[in-house]
Amino acid sequence: MPIRIPNDLPAQSILDAENIFVMDSEKASRQDIRPLEVGILNLMPNKIETEVQILRLMSNTPLQVNIDLIRIDNQAPKNTPKSHMDNFYLSFDEIAHKNYDGFIITGAPIAHLDYADVKYWDKITTIMDWTRRHVQSTLYSCWAAHAAFYHYYGFNRELRAEKLSGVFEHKVNDTHDELVRGFDPYFSAPHSRYGEIPLSRYEQVEGLKVLASSQQTGAYIVASEDKRTVLITGHPEYDPDTLDQEYHRDLANSQAPNVPQNYYQNNDPTQPFKVTWRAHGTLLFTNWLNYYVYQTTPYNLDELPSKK
Repeated sequence: MPIRIPNDLPAQSILDAENIFVMDSEKASRQDIRPLEVGILNLMPNKIETEVQILRLMSNTPLQVNIDLIRIDNQAPKNTPKSHMDNFYLSFDEIAHKNYDGFIITGAPIAHLDYADVKYWDKITTIMDWTRRHVQSTLYSCWAAHAAFYHYYGFNRELRAEKLSGVFEHKVNDTHDELVRGFDPYFSAPHSRYGEIPLSRYEQVEGLKVLASSQQTGAYIVASEDKRTVLITGHPEYDPDTLDQEYHRDLANSQAPNVPQNYYQNNDPTQPFKVTWRAHGTLLFTNWLNYYVYQTTPYNLDELPSKK
């Protein structure tokens, strides 16, 4: 939890200058504690694997969080038992009346489809618009990040000739933004995508900040200045062997994939893979829950302001 200090303590200005979060007594006395309400719209075919990955990242915080798992339609996913969906997932219609402190929309393996050809495109845009009225802060991952950027700002993604796959070094561009608080100046994160949006597209949108990027991947962490929209173009939630599984899956499907970059020792897929991203992935989600959700959301969710 944040450091709580007396009002006007000289240490406050020093800690502020060092970008360390502190909470004075007056602010602390106004805060009531209740569980955060977070919805996860899971678009991935292997629902259980994605649930575990995301919930692991969200678990490293003392905050209480209530989770709703949400499905985009009633079609049975190929890699998840129907019983699991029936027992643990809600339809959007079942939660459309609710307000949430935080909401996550995952990626989806539909990179080569035009948005208009995505069978649930109308539904996903309805949900995106709904989040602006019902959610304090929404985090979009990978395909969903590109889809949200297109829907909200009109910039379409391009498709790479070859898949961007591997673990890449990124630079923190704004060390004083709470979402990257505690990050090393340079850190690693996995990417696995065909979609590509030039860095300059993000930089020309008023109200958006590119918090972390790299020469190889472009923008990685993008957030609105009001903290209500977060776009993550990579996969901080990936397990150590996820890129390895994707690589061998593509080999089995005769897709002739490139070896994921900076992942295997000596870039040799017969050797062990290196795991260099998990600490920063956890910190990213912890910071989002704390600074973008918990510190900004109203105690009474009925008072949630709409975002234009």
